[in-house]
This record gives sequence, C-alpha cells and structure tokens, in this order.
Amino acid sequence: MPPMVGTLRRAIDRKREEVARSKAALSFGELEATVLQAERARNLFSAATHHATRGHVSLIAEVVWRDRRGEWLRPEYETEQSRDAGAIAKRLAANGAAALSCVTDEAGGGHVRDIERMKEAAGLPVLRRDLVIDPWQLWESRAAGADGVVLTAEALREGEMVDMLILAQQLGLTSVLEAHSMESLLRARPHVGFPHPSYALLSINNLDLHSGAVEMGHTLRLVDLVEDTGILLSAGGVRGREDVLALRKAGVRIVLAGEELMRLDDPGKGVAAMLGRVARG
Repeated sequence: MPPMVGTLRRAIDRKREEVARSKAALSFGELEATVLQAERARNLFSAATHHATRGHVSLIAEVVWRDRRGEWLRPEYETEQSRDAGAIAKRLAANGAAALSCVTDEAGGGHVRDIERMKEAAGLPVLRRDLVIDPWQLWESRAAGADGVVLTAEALREGEMVDMLILAQQLGLTSVLEAHSMESLLRARPHVGFPHPSYALLSINNLDLHSGAVEMGHTLRLVDLVEDTGILLSAGGVRGREDVLALRKAGVRIVLAGEELMRLDDPGKGVAAMLGRVARG
C-alpha cells in the first residue's frame, strides 16, 4: 500500500478510537437533545453557489492550524491562546469569503468548539472539515453548530456514503462529497444531489493520496468528468490569484483554501488577493 494511502488507513483507525471516546462521554440522547434545541443550520450550499458564476469564484476560507505532516503553520499557533478562530474568521469574512471551513481533527490542531466561535464572529455558514466515518459525527457536527460536513469518498463504502448523505440532509447539513482520485470521483459523482439537489457539493481534493503531493492542476485534469461545474469545489493547492483564474477558466466556480491563507500574517488579506480585491482593515 502506498504511504499516503496507509496514512489514510491509520487516520481512519485513529478516528474510530476518537469517536468511541466521544460516544463513551456523551449518550446519544444527550446529543440528540442538543441538536433538537439548536438553531437552524445556515445554508452552506446557497452561500457557496450564490455567487459562483462564470465570471466569479466563491471562496470557502478554512481555519486550520497544522499542515498535513502535523507541523504548525505559524510558530505562534503552538500557543493555544494565539489560536483565535473567531478573530481569523472575522477577517476572512470581511475580505470576501463566501463561507468558512473549520478543521476539527486533532491532528490539524482543531476542535469542534471553534465552529461556534467562527459562526458568532463572522455570520457565515461553517463547514466542518474532518474525517467522517460514523453517523454519530453528523449528529455531533450539528450539535456543535456546523452547517456542512465533508464526506471523503475514499473513507466510505457505497452504502455508507448514501446513508451519510440522507442523514446529513435530514439534519439540515450541506454535504461536501470529496474525492481525491479519478476512480473515487466517478464513484461519488452519481450521488451528488441525492436525496435533495440543493444539499450537496462535489469536491476534488488536490492531495494525491499515493504521492502526498498537493497540486491544483489535479482539478484541471479531472474537471471534464463533472457535468455540473456549478457545484464543483476545488480543495487545496490553490496558492494565489493566478490559480483561481485558471480554475475559473476551466469552469470551476468554488475554491477552498486553508493552509495557503493560514501561513500568512493576515489570512484576510490572502482572501482578498485570491479574489482580486483590495484588502479591508
């Protein structure tokens, strides 16, 4: 098995242990009660697609503290007090982000509590970015205030994928059905829009699970396999305005950027630069 695929398998095993601890700490009844009392989810699908036209790209800006190797993206992020997800979310929103993404995986230095902080500060829908392998995590996501979740095709069997899409829609969550490879993209593609057409986006993740390389051109090579590019998202490896324009020219109208922004002194200025705007504040 190639190294990065082995890494995914280990991540799944680690996530199973993490979910088991969560289930031991909180009953489903308690989790369900929190969801039932929660405010209605913000419409992430609408936020991402509303301005996603032939002449405009919607940017989902992600708050993440570590890179995929576990290294802090900036030295100050090592101190928990310096990891102010709310303040960063406010800057991202002020400079044109259409929606936000929050990496909650422990390996990324994140936590589900950051979701609510980001929502309160920015007023935008927030996508929970984690490795979802159990329906429990969808309930947990909604309880934490998430408006959408990422479902990784490589981590789910066909039946699991369908069940997750149904449950996510029932909970009011937008699903981002994500694929790394051409094979997974072809497997995931028919399920986008199920069970309701306005609750799911299709994402091409530019991380190659075999080599570990992250390269925006991966999306450009696969985009012709997607009929409705209005719901297509390119995630990772988008480093600046030129990459955004290249994706837009190819028909991609939604981009997710995280590490590239979070390495900067001011991630908000990075959003403005990617969108070709003058930074605010």
